[in-house]
Amino acid sequence: MAGWRRITALSCVLQVGLLLLLFSARGGGRPLEKCAGDKSCASRRPPVVLIPGDLGNQLEAKLDKPSVVHYICSKKTDSFFTLWLNLELLVPVAIDCWIDNIRCRTVYVCRLIYNSTTHTTSSPPGVDIRIPGFGKTYSLEYLDPSKRSVGMYFFTIVQSLVDRGYIRDDDVRGAPYDWRKAPNENKEYFLELQQMIEEMAEKAGEPVVLIAHSMGNMYTLYFLNQQPQAWKDKYIKAFICIGPPWAGVAKTLRVIISGDNNRIPVISPLKIRSQQRTAVSTSWLLPYAHTWPKDEVLVQTPTTNYTVQDYQRLYMDTGFKDGWLMRQDTEPLVADLTPPGVAVHCLYGSGISTSEAFQYSDKFPDVEPTVVYGDGDGTVNLRSALQCKQWVGKQKQPVMLKELPGNEHVNMLLNATTVAYIKNVLFSP
Repeated sequence: MAGWRRITALSCVLQVGLLLLLFSARGGGRPLEKCAGDKSCASRRPPVVLIPGDLGNQLEAKLDKPSVVHYICSKKTDSFFTLWLNLELLVPVAIDCWIDNIRCRTVYVCRLIYNSTTHTTSSPPGVDIRIPGFGKTYSLEYLDPSKRSVGMYFFTIVQSLVDRGYIRDDDVRGAPYDWRKAPNENKEYFLELQQMIEEMAEKAGEPVVLIAHSMGNMYTLYFLNQQPQAWKDKYIKAFICIGPPWAGVAKTLRVIISGDNNRIPVISPLKIRSQQRTAVSTSWLLPYAHTWPKDEVLVQTPTTNYTVQDYQRLYMDTGFKDGWLMRQDTEPLVADLTPPGVAVHCLYGSGISTSEAFQYSDKFPDVEPTVVYGDGDGTVNLRSALQCKQWVGKQKQPVMLKELPGNEHVNMLLNATTVAYIKNVLFSP
C-alpha cells in the first residue's frame, strides 16, 4: 500500500488530461425584493451557482461486490470512499480496480449496463456510487479531497468571491452531478438545481448568476430551455459560460474509438477505453453536424473515411453498437441550440493546438492514432465554442463573447482575466 501512495508527478497530471469535457418549472413564490430606497442594497450581491464540467466534481463509492478483477481490489467497504479523484487509484494494477468500480452510473440510482429496449442504464452488482456535496463547493473546488494542487478546479474562482464577501455554501454554492450521464438521465438533479436556485434568490432578494464550465454549459443550457421565460426573468441574472462545447468536441472521437490516456504511459488507452465508452455523456459530446461540414473527414483509416454523417457506421466498425443508441438518445437534447433566454457571457480559449481529426493505421480501432490539430483551448474546438454567437439578436437578453487567447481548457478557470470578468458581472449594477 505504501508503494502505491508514492504517486509520480506524471501520474498526477492525469486528471488534467481527463478533464475533457473534458449537462417542470414552478413560477410561484413571493416577488424578489427590490433595492429602491433600501440602503442595505449597497452590500447586496447576486448569489452564484457553479455547474462543473465532465469529470468536474468528486464521486464516492461503497462496495459489496460478488467478485473483483484483481486480488488487491476491495470487494467490500464499510463506508463510502472517494472514487474520483483518488490519485492513489490511478496507478498500475490499482487502476484495474478503479475502472471496474467507476463503470457504475449514478446520482441517485447506480447505473451501467445499457438497455437497448428501455434506453436506460443499470448498475453492476455491489457498487453504490453517490455524488457528494450538492449545494456545497468543496467537491468541485478540489477533485482530490487531499486538496493537492493538481486536483484544483473551481477553487480560484470560489476563493476570489469569498475574498469579496461571498460565503461558501451560502451565496456561492456548487451543483455537482453525475457527469457520466447526459441530462435525459439526470432529471432529479435538475429538480434539486431548480429548488436551490429559487431558495438562494429568495433569500438574497437577488436573481442568481450561473457559472458553468465545459460540459456543464450544455447541462445548463438544457436546464434553462426547460424553464418558462417568466421563471428565468425572476430567478436568473446571467449565465457565464466558460469553455463551452456547444457543438461537441472532436477529441471524444478518439476516446470512443481507441481510448485516451492523455499520453500518460502508465495508463493503457485500451484499458481505460472500456470505462470511457460506458459514459453516455461521451457519445453526447461527439461533433455536431450543425457546425462540422458534412464532408469533413474526422476519422481516417486505410479503408474508410468517417464524417459527422457516418457515426452509425463508426460505432459498428469499432464494436460499440450501444454507442450509436446512446448518441441517438442524447443528440436531440440541445442540438438546436435554442437560446437560453438569459444574459449570456461566453468565455472561450483560443490559440492552443486542439485535436481536430484522427488518422488510424490498419490496426484500427485498437491502436493510437496520428492526430491532426486545429484551433481551440486544447479540448474544445474553437468552432464549437463560438456557436454562442448565433444567439446574438435571437433573444432580447444580451449575448457577450470574451476570447481568452492562449488559455487552456481547465487552466482558464485559474486565469486572472476570467476571475476579473466574473467579478465585473457580479458587482456591476
